[in-house]
Amino acid sequence: MTLPSSPHLPDAEALYSELLRGVKQLLASSPVSLSLAGITSGGAWLAERLQRDLGLPGTAGVISSSMHRDDFAQRGLAASAQTALPFDVNGAHVLLIDDVLYTGRTLRAVINELFDYGRPASVRLAVLVDRGGRELPIQADVCALRVELPAGQSLELARDEAARLSFVLETKEA
Repeated sequence: MTLPSSPHLPDAEALYSELLRGVKQLLASSPVSLSLAGITSGGAWLAERLQRDLGLPGTAGVISSSMHRDDFAQRGLAASAQTALPFDVNGAHVLLIDDVLYTGRTLRAVINELFDYGRPASVRLAVLVDRGGRELPIQADVCALRVELPAGQSLELARDEAARLSFVLETKEA
């Protein structure tokens, strides 16, 4: 599916319901408990909500890609939240949550960040949207929607004051 550059964006709340369903299935089929960690900022919003809606104890972790990005020299530190993992990473089965999966470079940086905190037993991935365009061999275990976008467009998750989710389509100028 290709998204038009118009107000016809996917319904983020409906996609969240699909993500929740997929994560429930993943948890039901897993013989071990999973610790959730959301990638700042959209993934962190999703992980927080999943933690609550799944009735999991404690709080979901937040993980930042800032320190391990391959474009750190150009971008510097992001103003978004920094890594806070309320569980011991050593031996943990971690489910990373992200809003939009594209090239895989953010995930590579996040996995490096995760290993700075310890050695997990396993790492899985759940995303709201996979937009293709992978540059690294990374794939989501759970994905609510797969779409194709032109290289000059990006899909970003937004959250309003009432915590309702929506998408914004950004177009980069050539």
